[in-house]
Amino acid sequence: MSQHKVVLLLGSNLGEQKKNIELALQKLSDTGNEISQISEFLMSDPVEFASSNIFCNIAVIILTHLSPIQLLDCIKDIEVEMGRINDSKVTGGYTDRVIDIDIIKYNELIFKSERLEIPHKKHLFERDFSRILLKDFI
Repeated sequence: MSQHKVVLLLGSNLGEQKKNIELALQKLSDTGNEISQISEFLMSDPVEFASSNIFCNIAVIILTHLSPIQLLDCIKDIEVEMGRINDSKVTGGYTDRVIDIDIIKYNELIFKSERLEIPHKKHLFERDFSRILLKDFI
């Protein structure tokens, strides 16, 4: 089984944001993914929705044996386990969240399905906070 290099972005704007992110990283590690590199934390305003809750975000590189869809399933399980109720694909918009984990890049793969698009174009090209976090990762 080969390992895949994956760039993720994690964010939280509810509860103790840094602790939420640290717990999500631990859960990613507990499911067999190796955390290879972690950015600094970055505080940012919500993007594409209004909220008085500021986001805490980080970028990470993981090494995984999971396929893109298996990794997405793993991430969605972690989000639900941590109390995330609404997924933006289901609700059609963004809301406050305990944890959000996005797959930004998966090796050099270009992939598109109903559930997942890699690379994650909004984070790579449209969102300022993402570009700041990803500058040393991409």
